[in-house]
Amino acid sequence: MILTAAEMKSLEARAIADGVSAEALMEEAGAQIAAAVWQFTGRAGVCVVFFGKGNNGGDALVAARELAAGGWKIHLQPAFDPSQWSALTRKKYAEVEVWSTHSKLPPQSRDLPLVLLDGLLGIGAHGPLREPIAGMAREINWLRATSHARVFSLDLPTGLDADTGAVDANCVRADFTLTIGFAKQGMLSDRATACVGRLAVLPLDALSARHQPTNDEACVATACDLAPLLAPRPFDIHKGGCGRVGIVAGSPGCTGAAAMCAEGALRAGAGLVTLYATPDIAPILAARVAPEVMVRQVATYHEVPDDRHDVLAVGPGLGLAHSDAVLRLIKRALCPMVVDADALNMLARHPETLSSCAGERLLTPHPGEMARLDPASAHRPRRETVRDFTQRYPVTLLLKGARTLVGQHGCLFSYNTTGSPGMATGGMGDVLTGVCAALVGQRLSLYAAARVGAWLCGRAAELAIHRGTESEESLSATAVLAHLGGAFRELRARSL
Repeated sequence: MILTAAEMKSLEARAIADGVSAEALMEEAGAQIAAAVWQFTGRAGVCVVFFGKGNNGGDALVAARELAAGGWKIHLQPAFDPSQWSALTRKKYAEVEVWSTHSKLPPQSRDLPLVLLDGLLGIGAHGPLREPIAGMAREINWLRATSHARVFSLDLPTGLDADTGAVDANCVRADFTLTIGFAKQGMLSDRATACVGRLAVLPLDALSARHQPTNDEACVATACDLAPLLAPRPFDIHKGGCGRVGIVAGSPGCTGAAAMCAEGALRAGAGLVTLYATPDIAPILAARVAPEVMVRQVATYHEVPDDRHDVLAVGPGLGLAHSDAVLRLIKRALCPMVVDADALNMLARHPETLSSCAGERLLTPHPGEMARLDPASAHRPRRETVRDFTQRYPVTLLLKGARTLVGQHGCLFSYNTTGSPGMATGGMGDVLTGVCAALVGQRLSLYAAARVGAWLCGRAAELAIHRGTESEESLSATAVLAHLGGAFRELRARSL
């Protein structure tokens, strides 16, 4: 769930009133922070700890102690004189000081990852940053830009308002925000995304047990929440029980989109994948798609049968030449359908089609496609766009972006947490369409499939970079395809 700063403080106060010590909460938070740093870096390196005088700084020091025990080189950068530290911060500093080599910034090393922990301010801070905090925030951003360091902000980036999402001019730009207990309201605002980076929620048992959900409107999609949606397969299951996926995609010059969509469906568990193609591209597709994909030639997309499939995926690389047939298919097909790319551009010209579709529809636009479907979306917050569109049309909407947002009337707005800037390249949406279709074919609802599909594709991209050979610059959609298996394993293992 998503909390305000006041709600989070109240929850902590309730736990302490019930006998949970502030130090116990700090120890649990610090241990989880250290584990998250390990997950996202994969090996020991150099950790520079920027910490303030309060409990946020104490969390950072506990994390530093745990990292040091695992072989990390620790460098401490206090923002204030020790006389101003809280008692707990002073205690945790004494516990980690013996592990610290020195307090000055380390020389750059190409062999070791450099991590900066931002433990300067917590959720209680409001208003413009003041010195010395502002100066340290600038220093973190400078090191990130010049030393290729990865910044981990603890609870929220210093300079970001936990409630409003207002961003200070010197706000820390985090690569990862490790938020404690629950996501905070402000970090999910559109203007906060660039400073929050990859969002990971670190649950604390003492807080989770005491949270009493009220009338929540939104949530964040985490592995802990999504993993139960993927039930283990029965040992005697057969391909017909794993989903029959039909795909309508591709056009001259854009056959790659169809191939990636089909392989996305295969690698997400579809039992049977059939790609429908017109005569001008059918031979090309048959030669380039994975051998497991069946390519069926049709004279027109009017011939695509919806009754032989559990789900259809329509749009990647399709072009606009067959608009009438595709719109008719979108309107009349009885089975669920994932609608993407050029099929969305067709719908933008005839949005009334969405008011009376025979089956359920999941739309997966990027911001440009969304602006064509709903011109007002270009000037509104993303959440408002999703809410208004799903109230107007009976569809599930997956609005792609750095913080992909999934909405359906009557369901919580769901913010995705995974992903990488390296995903800003062609083909990613084609893979996502295939993955979502495969999940729907395996009996997930469209809303659940959209949430799980976005998480899986984002995590696969992270794995390709952090554990594979890719960089943000070299990441491709085919690399994401290659790491989908690992993403499924991490989802079931409830990774961050």
